[in-house]
Amino acid sequence: MDRDLIAARDLAADLAVRAGRLQLDRRDTLTMGAPKAHANDVVSDVDIASERLIVDAVTAAWPDDAVQAEEGHGRPGDSGWSWVVDPLDGTRNYISRTGPWSVCIALYQGDHARMAIVHDPAAGETFSALDGGGAFLDGEPIRASSGPPLAEALIGVSFQPNPRTKDRAGRVIRELLPLSGDIRRIPAALNLVYQACGRLDGGLALDTKLWDIAAGALIAREAGVVLGGHGPDFSTELTIGAGPALWPELAERVRAAA
Repeated sequence: MDRDLIAARDLAADLAVRAGRLQLDRRDTLTMGAPKAHANDVVSDVDIASERLIVDAVTAAWPDDAVQAEEGHGRPGDSGWSWVVDPLDGTRNYISRTGPWSVCIALYQGDHARMAIVHDPAAGETFSALDGGGAFLDGEPIRASSGPPLAEALIGVSFQPNPRTKDRAGRVIRELLPLSGDIRRIPAALNLVYQACGRLDGGLALDTKLWDIAAGALIAREAGVVLGGHGPDFSTELTIGAGPALWPELAERVRAAA
């Protein structure tokens, strides 16, 4: 079944901006829910309201599409198309006011990502990509860093804050920090889109979920970021990204430690 990807992108961008505005408006009055998988896996009523806003609109526009959504508003579909939604990637940053967060929407045809939006509400920035159509920031084309050597590179690090993954992240950081220019911890979607626009030279994400990386990965790839994991394909268990020049050394170091 054909799909107007430009129309899908435009709707997703509008929904992401609307969800981001909701998050900014309700930040002072949010209500926390019970932790999910572990004590550091937090959720608020704003996460849930943002997801509902996005999923309701997508379902109204394409009722036969499937939806995978972090906060439980997913649904099956039979069109061959599926939406992958993280309504608020970086909830801990959002509620504590200690860093950035984003709204992430990706559209898949089968197992293939075809459209992606990552919106940063605080910065008012929207990153987008269509499969084979390049990557953009607020409508302007973006490209990945040409890549300084690892000793000068700024590397993004993303990981789930559960005990097992924190131990993995500690090993990777101990390996990378003395060898790299510096590192930044940042939510996974922004890690990937910052690589796409050259703000980060490379990055890695450990033990994510598909909704954490689906949108950012397509944007990064369309901008020229090389992505992989322990093998040639990235995964939710390990995603490594960098420009072509930096990729071999960064990937070798991360794979050895992760």
